[in-house]
Amino acid sequence: LQPTTGVMSKISYETLQSTVEDILRHSTETKKRNFTETIELQIALKNIDPQRDKRFSGSLRLPNVCKKKLKFCILGDVFHCEKAQELGIDFRDVEMLKQFNRNKKLVKKLAQQYDVFFASETVIRQIPRLLGPGLNKAGKFPTLITHGDNIQAKMNEVQSTVKFQMKKVLCLGVAVGHVELTKEQIVQNLQLSINFLVSLLKKHWQNVRALYVKSSMGPVQRIY
Repeated sequence: LQPTTGVMSKISYETLQSTVEDILRHSTETKKRNFTETIELQIALKNIDPQRDKRFSGSLRLPNVCKKKLKFCILGDVFHCEKAQELGIDFRDVEMLKQFNRNKKLVKKLAQQYDVFFASETVIRQIPRLLGPGLNKAGKFPTLITHGDNIQAKMNEVQSTVKFQMKKVLCLGVAVGHVELTKEQIVQNLQLSINFLVSLLKKHWQNVRALYVKSSMGPVQRIY
């Protein structure tokens, strides 16, 4: 893996390598946890007014899985419910969804149980009628799947996608990997994520106050 040029030149390839080495050493040797730690990129922004400036949003598919432990649920027709069973994924069919009866508390509980929902074409149209706006409010409205889709590939895509979205505050954090990836894979994900983030910002690096990287339970490492 070669260092990328362009906007990345603000942070040397060596800095990223040594930072990732420290994170992995801490996670696997100094204080090994009994779960797979996520590696997060934390961003502090500047010279942006969240109230007045246009809020940016963008998603990038990374070459390596960054979110290992996502819980999926399929809201499916007969075909997709059978596929879900084969893959060992939780599912709900239309009859099960009817039992929610648009009950806000039950829909909220469903939304909290899972990270990502997929829905069949025939089911996705019925979701507002069956469940109300609950999933949408939770930011978890289902992704459409067709009978021709490879569900496992769709899941991998979601697990490898990083999303940058500015809210009302000047800080954001995104998962860019986990400690079971190799050093090179994490560095690659980091480089691409930082490049992409900077490309979304109006004044590019002039909008970046600081960048930090850390594992779930590890110390924070400042890289910019």
